[in-house]
Parts: sequence; C-alpha cells; structure tokens
Amino acid sequence: MTSIAAVVLLGVIATLSAPPAPAVDVRFVDVARQAGIDFVHANGASGRKYYVETMGSGACWIDHDGDGDIDLYVVNSGALPGFTGPAATGKLYENRGDGTFRDITSSAGVAHPGYGMGCTVADIENDGDLDLYVTRFGDNVLYRNDAGKFTDVTARAGVAGGGWSTSAAFADIENDGDLDLYVAAYIDFTLENNKFCGEPGLRAYCHPDAYNGVPDRLFLNRGDGTFEDISKRAGVADPSGKGLGVVFTDIDADGFPDIYVANDKTINFVYLNRKDGTFADISLTSGAGLSEQGIAQAGMGVDAGDANGDGRFDLIVTNLDHETNELYLNNGDRTFSDATFTSGLGEPNFMNVGWGVDFLDYDLDGDRDLAIVNGHILDNAHLFNDQARYAQPRSMLDNDGSGKFREVGPSLGEAFLRPAVGRGLAVGDYDDDGDLDLFVVNNNAPAELLRNGGVRGRHWLGVSLRGHRSNRFGVGARVDVVTRGGDGERRQSEEVRAGSSYLSQNDLRLHFGLGPAGVVERLEIRWPSGSRQTLTGIAADRVLRVEEPPTR
Repeated sequence: MTSIAAVVLLGVIATLSAPPAPAVDVRFVDVARQAGIDFVHANGASGRKYYVETMGSGACWIDHDGDGDIDLYVVNSGALPGFTGPAATGKLYENRGDGTFRDITSSAGVAHPGYGMGCTVADIENDGDLDLYVTRFGDNVLYRNDAGKFTDVTARAGVAGGGWSTSAAFADIENDGDLDLYVAAYIDFTLENNKFCGEPGLRAYCHPDAYNGVPDRLFLNRGDGTFEDISKRAGVADPSGKGLGVVFTDIDADGFPDIYVANDKTINFVYLNRKDGTFADISLTSGAGLSEQGIAQAGMGVDAGDANGDGRFDLIVTNLDHETNELYLNNGDRTFSDATFTSGLGEPNFMNVGWGVDFLDYDLDGDRDLAIVNGHILDNAHLFNDQARYAQPRSMLDNDGSGKFREVGPSLGEAFLRPAVGRGLAVGDYDDDGDLDLFVVNNNAPAELLRNGGVRGRHWLGVSLRGHRSNRFGVGARVDVVTRGGDGERRQSEEVRAGSSYLSQNDLRLHFGLGPAGVVERLEIRWPSGSRQTLTGIAADRVLRVEEPPTR
C-alpha cells in the first residue's frame, strides 16, 4: 500500500497518497488467496432443490475498527436438511493496511450460525462505530459494534424479522439524525413447503410464481438502540412483492431518501418519501416498475447513479436471461424513461442472469460505468436449454460519458472471462491506491477479490463524511464534484448509500474519477440535516474526510 500522511486544512481532514504513474491498460486480477481471503460459500445443497440454496450470498465493506482501512464481512449460508458438509458461518476479515487481510471472525464476535443471505452496514447509535445487520433465511441478526467488538443485540433492537429476508439498506427517512432500516423479503418458501419443480425425473429450482410474495419491512430507529416496525403505517407493506434488491436514493432531489425495490416477476416498487415517515407508491406511474414493454421482470440487483451526467440519480436493475438489465433514466419530474436499448444495454448480457450490480468509475475517466456479476439460477440449466450455462462471465460496461455503454469485460483480463456463479458484488478501494476493486461472492464456491491492477495517468478523489447534525457517517448526503478542463466545467454527483447491489454494500467512502484534472474546483455537500457546505481548490489523489459544520 502507498504510504499515507494526514493533513488538516480549513476544517477538512485529508488523507494523501502518491500521484498516478503513466497510463496503462486496466486489468483485474483475482488476489483473494494472496490477500488472505479464504472464504468459500456453502449453500447446503443435497439434491433436494430447496429454493433458498441458489440465491445467496452477499458481502459488505466495513471499517469495523475505524482505522481508515476498509475491512470485509462476507455472508455465508450453511446447512440444510440432507447436507453433510462442514459447518459454515460468515467471516470478518480485517484489513492489515498492506493489501492483505486476517480472519478475525471469532474474536470479533460475528461467528454466530444461521443461513445467511445479505448484509448492510451503518452506525445505528451515532457512536462512531459501524454496526452490522445480516439478513437470513430465518431470523436476521443485528450486531452492535463497540470499538471493533460485536454483540448480538437483535432481540433488544426488535429487528429479527423472520421468514426469508434478502437485501437490506439503512437511510434516515425523516432526516432526524437516526438511521432507519429497510429489509426486502422474498417469498413464503419454507423447508416444509418445498415443491417439486421441473420435469418428471428432472428436478429444478422453482420459478417464483410457485410461491406467494410477502411484505417487506421498514424499521424506524427510535434513537435509543431500538426500532419500531412501521411498514404498514409507512405504506411499504405490499404483500405482492418478491423483493431481492433495495436501494435508497433521492429520486426528486428534495433532500429526503426514496426507495427502489427489485421484485422477482412482480412490479418493482418505487416509494416516494412524503417527508413525514410515510411513502407514496408511484411504482406504476414512475415508469421504473416494469420493462419498456410493460412486463414485470426477474428483478435481482439494483443500484442508483447518474448515468448520463445530468445530476439526477438513475436506476439499474438486473434480470433473468432472455430479459434485459433495465436502465431507467430520471426525468426530474418523478418519472423515469426506459433507456435500456438506447443506452446500449439491451444486447449485452441478454443470455446471462444478472445479480450484483454497481455504478462505478472503474477507469477514472469521470463517468459512471456498470459492473455486473452473472450466474444462472439452475445448476442443471443446460439440461433444459442447451444454450444456457450455470457459470457465466461477469460484465463491465464502459460509459462514454453521455450514458451510452459498451461491453469491455473481455479486455479486462481473465477475471472477467472466467465463468462463475456470481451473486453478491461489493465495490471499494481496499488497498487505497485510488482505483476501485471488486469483491464477488460466488454460490457454493470460493469468493473472488478482483484487484484493479492500474488506472494510471488519471486522477481521483475519495470523500469520507462525518456528520454532526446529520447521522455520523453522512448516509444520504449528496456530494457534487466540479472540475474544469479543455471541454469546460464538469460536474459529478453521488450519494452516500448504506446498501445496494445484491445482498451487499459498497465502501461508505465516495469515489470520483477525475480524468486529467489534478484539482477539484468545487466540492459541494448537501447533508441530510439540510445544511450545505462548499470546499474549493482541492488537490486530487487523496481521500478527504469532511466534517459537517455543527450549526447551520
């Protein structure tokens, strides 16, 4: 890792690292084993085709000890009836600060059993420590973090949930300084109602139509370490949903987080925040609930980002093979336009099953690209369709800056060519070298840490927020970065989000590629409290830690 020095200037704490070297092509390499990450996902399969086997799992980047290096929690699934393999739990890997990790699962207190699905990370008590919420097939668990040691506080907090939970995300829905929790729920599957699906003599995992949907849950943070289930009162307890992915994003730029939920073969939910703890269901009128043809697709992973540089947050949702991964462009009037085909996303991945997805700037050129991990649901897919494959290559879609994408995965090295049964995807700069790395969880197989091997000759800026009137880590804050070059002023917009992709969470630090710009002309922050802050003349190639002013 590059040596780091801290400086304090004009109320901003900055972490500096070395400037980029001359440009080289971008390559990703799987360094999981060299980095000390030995995680292997166990789905507990025994041939009985329990539906839950094929759906997991995810991962979260979390700075669990507050030392500035992002650590990694990976969710594991585990045993099901008939499974004879070894016991499995999730794992917490501590970043040593030199590009390697060590397994601290037991000593940190997060080795509890349970059939895990996903995770999300936030500071629920505003004490400066990031807490961890893990979704499961069964009761979920909330781990409170006290200086790097975790305690199961699920029962006291009241957030166990139950049933089959999938993705989860934190946000401050009322902007009162306390982070609330949305938990997506899938279907009413149990081990006892496991159905036979497939053909005579050829069993397969069921289609979601074989089971009823179940309502998602929204938990309001009371500010004392406990939560209240306000799902029905808030208007988000629709039992028709079959939720797999969720993301909070400010759709209408009013300073309050809205909700987007990817549902499997039912309309995707778009919930507009009414600013009073309730939400308006605009799923149908928004244009982001169905495909361009008005069809409910197999929504799995989701993310929000500014795809075309207009300052509005657009939506991406991954789907099944023979469908398309839908890109919905934000029109600025609480509606979206389906830009899947006009953006170039219609053809790539048409034969793949998409899961984890993230807007990111993998090549530091100043626009949001798309990374997608793929893998079929059916482990015997080829027996039903001779063109289908269980393991599939992942995808990187390069943005030309205007919201037009092209597939470049094959040029990024073996890590993007090698087929795998991908599920969770979490993005973060684990080695603090200025470019973004990918962590991928593969179903019933080893996980992969895809190190970005070099985006040189281009600049970058990381932003780490600390709230005072807002929640401690600035979740929900909007950050705009303005640079100037030969083509004039360029603005990039991003939000701090706790939970997205599929069953996963990215690094809470925001990351901006700056291309040739060595200086950020202006950095503008709109905090969840409503306060605004502007910094000017910021040198590139550093991670800024910005403190919210304690008063307006």
